[in-house]
Amino acid sequence: MSATSDPIADMLTRVRNAVKAEHLKVDIPSSKIKVAIAKILKDEGFIKNYKIIEDNKQKVLRVYLKYSDQNQSALLNIVRISKPGRRVYTKAEELKPVFNNIGIRILSTPKGVITNKAAQKLNVGGEVICEIS
Repeated sequence: MSATSDPIADMLTRVRNAVKAEHLKVDIPSSKIKVAIAKILKDEGFIKNYKIIEDNKQKVLRVYLKYSDQNQSALLNIVRISKPGRRVYTKAEELKPVFNNIGIRILSTPKGVITNKAAQKLNVGGEVICEIS
């Protein structure tokens, strides 16, 4: 298996595909930024839980997806914004609500990987990783 040029986009695509296939969980090669994104998704209520599984080669991030009683996913839309070929940055003043404050943007800032709401409170900008609603 070859290494991907954009591991974050790979993570988001795996989650998106698992939601469409109505899987209960999805396994993703782990990294610090992917764990930080999974933590934000859990804190914001988009996924049920996540855990890191020790493997001989690389740790695996297992994400447990969240569905309603009617089998409707909590994740409606997940989009990669900043890409390796085109980085997208924003200032704290330019942060706007996503999808009528139902969705979030995940940013990589000097204060760590945080949501757009936390970035507004801390008055920091950064690289926009993705948008989730």
